[in-house]
Amino acid sequence: MLQIPKGYKSPLDVLETQAAIAEVRSAFQRNIAAALNLRRISAPMFVRPESGLNDNLNGVERPVSFDIPAAGYTVEVVHSLAKWKRLALKRYGFEPGEGLYTDMNAIRRDEDLDNLHSVYVDQWDWEKVITRNQRNEEYLRETVKAIVGAIHATEFEACAAYPSLTPYVGEDVYFVGTDELEARYPDLTPKEREDAVCREHGTTFIMKIGGALPVSGKPHDGRAPDYDDWALNGDILIWYPVLGRALELSSMGIRVDEVSLAAQLAASGHEERRELAFHRALLAGELPLTIGGGIGQSRLCMALLGKAHVGEVQASVWPEEMIAACEAAGIRLL
Repeated sequence: MLQIPKGYKSPLDVLETQAAIAEVRSAFQRNIAAALNLRRISAPMFVRPESGLNDNLNGVERPVSFDIPAAGYTVEVVHSLAKWKRLALKRYGFEPGEGLYTDMNAIRRDEDLDNLHSVYVDQWDWEKVITRNQRNEEYLRETVKAIVGAIHATEFEACAAYPSLTPYVGEDVYFVGTDELEARYPDLTPKEREDAVCREHGTTFIMKIGGALPVSGKPHDGRAPDYDDWALNGDILIWYPVLGRALELSSMGIRVDEVSLAAQLAASGHEERRELAFHRALLAGELPLTIGGGIGQSRLCMALLGKAHVGEVQASVWPEEMIAACEAAGIRLL
């Protein structure tokens, strides 16, 4: 549902916004690469379905697919590169402590369009090789803090370049599990819980997403069973004053090993995926142990540039009634 903030006025005009988008993207790539020891690589926009490399998201989203006559097969536009990155780390010979990041561009045809969600998705996908001893919550927390530090440094640079911007992203991170949130706010929906905890604590990392919660028996949010370890993952959210709500900037986690993959495929009823090439390699212990995630490019630009709608920082398509409502409210969609 479209949200129109009362009295909204963009702190930057259209041309300033275009320049600032480029500066934020450049600064964040530099900051995150330094924070996590990442190297930029190129990545595909589409993969073959039988590879098992596409992200199944919540399991109901339909990938955009098309045939390539010259190649003789059909491909799918990626939903994300969660699994492809892990394979790339092996192919390119990355060692523990080393990682990669790449530009991921996706088309998610089944998104519900609103201030935060677009059919066009752009994010920095990153992945890093870790050791068996680093598959723990302490290392996950350290990595989250490093990412938030990179966001905070980028915000500082953006505000220095554009004095009309106001810094607000908290550098201190509040960590909380989804089971604790359910116990604390039993009468709220998962999204309402996110708003409540971010309103109180600011920058928050909500942990353990994907498995069934103890009271409701339902997951806090959907997570595919074959990339994040549901016990060692989470979302980075901030309190976004422009919209008066929580804003998710990143979904990430320590990835499944052969044990957690087998358990999560069984729990989700997707054991048929064991026969896909990626899953066979992982179950056989042939892929490196990793941590990784995605950080929304347009989401980050929207947040740091004080925008009310993601369409102010990316060119996409929107329902005609949304375009008209935004124009009437002074929200300039690109």
